[in-house]
Amino acid sequence: MTSGSPAVARRREQLSDFLRTRRARLTPADVDMVAVGRRRTPGLRREEVAALAGVGVSWYTWLEQGRDINVSNEVLDAISRALRLSEPERAHLYLLTGLNPPRVGGADADVTPELRQLLDAWSPRPALLQDKYWNLLALNDAAKTVLGYHDTDQNCLITFFTNTRYRGMHGHWATIAPDIVAAYRAEAAHSPGDPEFARVITELTAASPEFADLWARHDVGAPIQAVKAVHHPEAGDLLFDTTNLAVANHPDWHVILYNPRPGTDTEARLHRLQRIRLAAPA
Repeated sequence: MTSGSPAVARRREQLSDFLRTRRARLTPADVDMVAVGRRRTPGLRREEVAALAGVGVSWYTWLEQGRDINVSNEVLDAISRALRLSEPERAHLYLLTGLNPPRVGGADADVTPELRQLLDAWSPRPALLQDKYWNLLALNDAAKTVLGYHDTDQNCLITFFTNTRYRGMHGHWATIAPDIVAAYRAEAAHSPGDPEFARVITELTAASPEFADLWARHDVGAPIQAVKAVHHPEAGDLLFDTTNLAVANHPDWHVILYNPRPGTDTEARLHRLQRIRLAAPA
């Protein structure tokens, strides 16, 4: 935690209140400890939390007081376990100490049936779910047939540069590629040192000289809001606007819905393509 600004001071106050209230709601019995002596206030003592987390009493006291000390992911996770924090509470603790909450487990396992139903219900229009790394968490069949995604595609940025079918269906690919890379750099800048951003960038730099050249420019830009143009081999020219929706319980996840551009025949072409696909033999 760094010192100086009023925002940091407020965050430290919130951290202090948060840790005290989480400690106060637990009893020694809740954490399989034997209560020793009389207690003037409810809840666990600081030394008990420190013992459960495997940290020094002085260090934990300084943390709870909001002092300017160094914290690590490992220690925050140990304190989270000691205080029996829920996953949202654990993420909140990370944010109050100025760190980015790490991802938990496999993202695909957390995609709810309701989210998948939303994507499927959007057909014959494309829809997909991605995280802040632009990893593809789920997509409907239309995203594959209309936009050119494969079952093996796992990241939208990697797909953009390495999937030849996808590239072939996007006539303005070369024009928008610099803006795509600039938007990704801006996204990654919010999480310096994040290993998942580093993985995507390293993998794509090795796989695509075009990406490597664009990344070396160090351009930074806002997310692209332009009309998406697709030339489909069966449906012809398609134009989409996109709607980007954040997922309430996963703020780093976004549902992207592709809306046929008003004033075009894209909607009719999509339905015609769907009828062709349904009529085709399995």
